[in-house]
Amino acid sequence: MDALTTPRLLLVPLDREGALRLLSGVPGPGDRWGPGYPDAADRAGAERHLRVLAGAGCPPPFGAYEVRLRGDGLVVGGAGFHGPADARGRVTVGYGLVPGARGHGYAAEALRALLEHARRHGASAVEGDTAVENTASQRVMAAAGMRLVREDGRLRFYAVSWAAGAAESS
Repeated sequence: MDALTTPRLLLVPLDREGALRLLSGVPGPGDRWGPGYPDAADRAGAERHLRVLAGAGCPPPFGAYEVRLRGDGLVVGGAGFHGPADARGRVTVGYGLVPGARGHGYAAEALRALLEHARRHGASAVEGDTAVENTASQRVMAAAGMRLVREDGRLRFYAVSWAAGAAESS
C-alpha cells in the first residue's frame, strides 16, 4: 500500500509493527505522535487491522492509515478501511483525530482521499456510520460527499457509490 497524499495530510499505511506499537502505546523510533494519540478508537482500529492481516496476510488495497500532517509529520489520528471489500464491492471506512486536530477540516480531507482511493481500486461503494449525537462526524461524511442513507435510532449510516465502470484501473 502506498501513502495517500492530500494538500495538508499524508495518510501512511499502517503495518503490523505500527499496529503493535499503537496497541502498546509506545511510539517507535521516528514516530511523532500528537497529544492524545493513540486513543481507544485507534487501538481498536489497530486490533481490527491485525485481525485482517492475520486472516488475509496483507490488506491491500483497503488497509488502515495513520493521518500525519505534511508540514511536520505529526500523527494526528487514524483512518482507513475496516477490511477488504465484500462480495458486492463495498468497503467500510472509519476515521478519528486527536482533539487538537479537530475543527480544521483534516477529517474530511482524509476521508475524501480514502473515498477516491476506494473508487480507483474498484470499490462499488464506501459505507460508514456514526452515533446519532455525533454531529461533527456527520458533517465530515457529508463534506466528503457521502450521504445519509438510513438511521436506526442509535446510529446514522452514510454511503457513497459509483456507477458500474466508474473505477479506473490501477
